[in-house]
Amino acid sequence: MDTEALPVHPSADELLHALGHAVIATDTRGTVLFWNGAAEQLYGWPAAEAVGRDVTEVTVPELSQRAAAEIMAALREGRPWSGGFPVRRRGGEVLHALVTDSGVYRNGELVAIVGASLNLGDAVRHLMERSSDAAVLVDAHHVVSYASPAVANLFGWPVDEVVGRPITDRIHPQDLDVFEELLAADPTRAERVGEVRVRTDDAWSWVEVAATDLYTQPGSLGQVCNIRRSERLARLEERERILEAVHSEVLQDLFAATLEIDLALTDAAPSSAARIDAAREAVGRAIQALREVVKP
Repeated sequence: MDTEALPVHPSADELLHALGHAVIATDTRGTVLFWNGAAEQLYGWPAAEAVGRDVTEVTVPELSQRAAAEIMAALREGRPWSGGFPVRRRGGEVLHALVTDSGVYRNGELVAIVGASLNLGDAVRHLMERSSDAAVLVDAHHVVSYASPAVANLFGWPVDEVVGRPITDRIHPQDLDVFEELLAADPTRAERVGEVRVRTDDAWSWVEVAATDLYTQPGSLGQVCNIRRSERLARLEERERILEAVHSEVLQDLFAATLEIDLALTDAAPSSAARIDAAREAVGRAIQALREVVKP
């Protein structure tokens, strides 16, 4: 009697190679044991060259070495790790990846580490591109690795001129300290919001910046900055502009009134001179008050 052929189940390697995420497995010392096809595409290293190397040689840029050591220490203690992490491609390009690392244990002892990662820009691009806010991903040196199209719509910044450059180049020098404070690691605050001026064409415009850590433990080496025009400060700026214009007009009127009073005083009868002189003093006090209190 004929029997149906037993189904052939895919091997673990075939399943891991089919994933769209880059999958890398290492031993406890960090030597690469497995490297799937998506890892080849993300990091630019063929599996034949990556396997056997220290994982930090093929994935970790210099600026992430300390964080990588802290992550490894956490894994050895049995704690998995997930978050945004700056990684390096074979050609030296640094990009942000969304990474999940977990330990492989045997009889309670860590024997290997497996990590899955994907380009963070690809992962969040659809969300960022639909946002009315401008969104940028910045590394520890504030260099932009991704900028949403809204940077061009809101501020006139060409995306290809923003990526690869420090975002601080576009921030008013007097507001750099505020911006640095926003981006400073603070485990007590997941999000920091502040107002700074940015260059737009040939002018400075007030914007609101919300900075969110790409990951909060261990350490923080990158942030997402959501940037929008500050309506509150824009209104204050407009009020100041109007106030300056009114201030100038009122001063001109008062100066004109002073001249007219002086002319009237020269032709006035002695009985009226005292009152005209008092009026001139009142106008003088008004001019002085405008100069001292309502400064343009």
